[in-house]
Parts: sequence; structure tokens; C-alpha cells
Amino acid sequence: MKISFLLPGIFLLGISGFSQKQNVLFIAADDLSCALGCYGDPIAKTPHLDRLAATGVTFLNAYNQLPLCNPTRASVMTGLRPDTIKVYDLDRHFRDEVPNAVTLSQQFMKHGWWAGRVGKVYHYNVPASIGTDGFDDPPSWQKTINPKGRDKTDEHLIYNAEPHRKISAALSWLAADGKDEEQTDGMIATETIKLMKQKKDEPFFIATGFFRPHTPYVAPKKYFDMYPLETLRLPYAPKDDREDIPTAAFAHNCPAPHYGLDELTCLKAVQAYYACVSFIDAQVGRMLDALDRLKLADNTIVVFWSDHGYHLGEHNGIWQKRTLFEQGAKAPLIIRAPNIKGNGQACRRIVEFVDIYPTLTQIAEIKTPKQVEGRSLVPLLQDPLSKWDGFAITQVLRPADNRLAEPVMGRSIRTERWRYSDWAEGEKGVELYDHFADPMEFNNLAHNPTEQNLRIMKKLSKDLAKKASGKVPTTPFNPKRL
Repeated sequence: MKISFLLPGIFLLGISGFSQKQNVLFIAADDLSCALGCYGDPIAKTPHLDRLAATGVTFLNAYNQLPLCNPTRASVMTGLRPDTIKVYDLDRHFRDEVPNAVTLSQQFMKHGWWAGRVGKVYHYNVPASIGTDGFDDPPSWQKTINPKGRDKTDEHLIYNAEPHRKISAALSWLAADGKDEEQTDGMIATETIKLMKQKKDEPFFIATGFFRPHTPYVAPKKYFDMYPLETLRLPYAPKDDREDIPTAAFAHNCPAPHYGLDELTCLKAVQAYYACVSFIDAQVGRMLDALDRLKLADNTIVVFWSDHGYHLGEHNGIWQKRTLFEQGAKAPLIIRAPNIKGNGQACRRIVEFVDIYPTLTQIAEIKTPKQVEGRSLVPLLQDPLSKWDGFAITQVLRPADNRLAEPVMGRSIRTERWRYSDWAEGEKGVELYDHFADPMEFNNLAHNPTEQNLRIMKKLSKDLAKKASGKVPTTPFNPKRL
């Protein structure tokens, strides 16, 4: 049996079982929460991602480093935290701070893999940059493909529930005519399948990035029909839920509960979001079928992830992203690799998105750059019930608005039981939630300063300070773009 010594204190016994290099299909969704059947969502119809979960390891508690597209994508691809790459907003490129960073796909290229990108992997302005390279990183790829479908030409048909805002940030949607393959994301799946066929005789790292379910929520009408309005409900929250939440904790992009919209309009937005989820699920299914058809499935690592979570009205009316609540910080992560003992199981351990980089390099039996700040999840892939002293750090830069006089940095630490968050290192508020008793984070225990709660907050505050800064960055940023 082949033995590879890969990381300090960890050795891997023939994890691949193959003499040839394993391919990587690296699939990203945009603004997708854990609204998937395999994550227990009672509404979502996602048979293809459920199929992937049934043959891989589903990480039920995986947390992004910053719930905004550019920072989290840069963090995943570099394996570095936002405080290291100094990316907190949509304007700054990670190479401004770490010009010599070796990205995940670069590391694979250095060891003999071919690497290509289709669609959105690094940040794009959606939908304005569809069909362009967006905020890409050219050294990461040998080939890039930027499809542009009828969702761009049909933008004038999109309904905007908040006409004072651009469709990129508003609750906006379109039940589109035509076939899946005419939409940008359908074209992305088609081009990915073409690349897999072209490169099937050499090791490849293909990164596929879908644009949905990011606003505007655009998908063929048949996916809207899967979610009749009368079957949908807005999330429950106690009437007084907001009273113990710091002002800074509410995302600036959602200034009023439910944007001041009526319930029916909000339910239509929920319908449109889930329609896009099922649309993306269908495109993933096409690619999984292609792996089987091309006889690549047994030698391909498949990773599915979303850049961050997403709110659909929780806490009496929070929508979209940029919060440190569970709905914003947690996102899907499914990994299927050949000959992994844990395939078909779910893992409840707390893991981070910076862990993706060292996990893939270890599975592929290539070196992990010493600068990478995550840790390999291979022990959990082999045994999802393994002991794991895990925690997750998530941050967000909260710009000033009419509720907050100046920008503040929020930061949060999630353990198996607790979430502790502070704003401006506690000066603008503190939160403590017990996930054993309060998984929806309705009861902020920081407002109940018992001896136990104070002891817990003191410890978690120290742990948090070791990993994340609470200071607003001194490097230039443009809060208008947040």
C-alpha cells in the first residue's frame, strides 16, 4: 500500500488508490445558502446535489471567512484569511497585498495539472460583468471561458421589487422563457462538459462558477412552477427578536425589515430564489452525468461550494448577505473523492472554507504551501465522526449608514455549541448564542450576563482575537461598493 507523508503529524494511506493524477471538478455557486435537500431544507428540490451528497461527504457546518463575494472567493482560492490578504470589500484584489500568493489552481498547475475556468470563480459584478473576465486572476488559469446567455439580453424583462436600486442588489427576478442551455449558467455547464471531454486524457483542474442564485433571480419558468406560492412561508421569528441585536449586526443593505415590502412580494422573491437553486442543481446534474458518461467519475474529485450563506427574511426581515448570523456565515460544502471511506456520510464538525485548499492538495498528494492558513479535512473525509477541535472565524466590514455613524468591523467565532460575535471589538455590541438550545439565534445571551455566560464570552473573545482583527482596515476601500 502506498504511503505518503504530507502534513506534519498526518500520513495518508493510499487515499487515491490510483497511479495517475486525479482530476478536480471545482464547482462554485453564487449566494447559495444551505437551501438544499441534503442539508435538511424542507422546501428545496435538489435531487442532483442530493445525489452528490449521497456519494460524497457533506459538511453540514462549513463557514465562510467573510460573507461577501470578493473576499470569500479570494480567501478560498488562496487559503488565506481576509486579514492576511486585506480584502474586505468588492474593490480590492488579493494580489495588491500578497502578490506572490500561489492560488489553489496554480498549485495544481505547478504539479502537472491543466487548469481552466468557466464562469464566476473570482468576483464578478452580477449581472453587469457576465460575459467578461470580471475580477479574475490570470495566473490561476491556462484557459478561461466567459459565456453570456439570454439572461443578459432579457434584462429589460426582469421585475424589480425595489426600483430605486439596481437589480444586482434588489429583490428582482424573471421566470424566463427558453431552455436551460440558453441561460448563462446552462451555457457554463455545457462549456464545462466540453472541457472535460477535451481534457479527459490528462489531469485537469476545472473550476466552474455559476452566477445564480445571485440577484436578479433568473431561471426558466419551469423551475418557478416547482414552488407554488401557496406552499411557501416567510421564516418565523419572535416579534421581539430584534430588540437584543446590536445595530451593527444588521446588514446595511437591508435598511428596513423586508425592505418595507409586502408579504406577497417577499414570497415571490422566495419562490424565485428557490427556482434558481433548482436550476443550478439541474446544471450540476448535467455535469455529474457527463463524468459518468466520459468514465471520469472514478478518478475525479468533485467539490461543490457556495461563497457564503444568504438570508430570506430571517430575524424579522433580513435579506441577502453581509451578516454574521448563521444564515450568512454558513454555506454548502460537499466533497466527493475516490476511495474516501466517509463517502455517503454527513459531517457535523465545524470547518472553514480556508480548509478547502489544504484538503484538496492532500487528497491529490501534492505539497501545501506553508502560508496556507486552513487545515486539511482529510481526517473527516475518512471518518466524519473523528474527534475535531474545530472552530470557524467569520468577519464582515460594516459600512456607515443612517443607523451607524462610522464603519465597524464585525467578527464572529463559531464552535460546536456557541456563536460569539463582537462589533468594533465590543464597543458597538456583543452577541452570544447557544446553538444547543437556540439554533436560530433568537436569544442573545450577552444580555443575560450570568457568571457562566461571562466566562464563555471571555474565553471566546480571546480565541477570536488570536485569529481576526476587529479594526477597520487602514488600506483604502470604497464602502459605496459594499
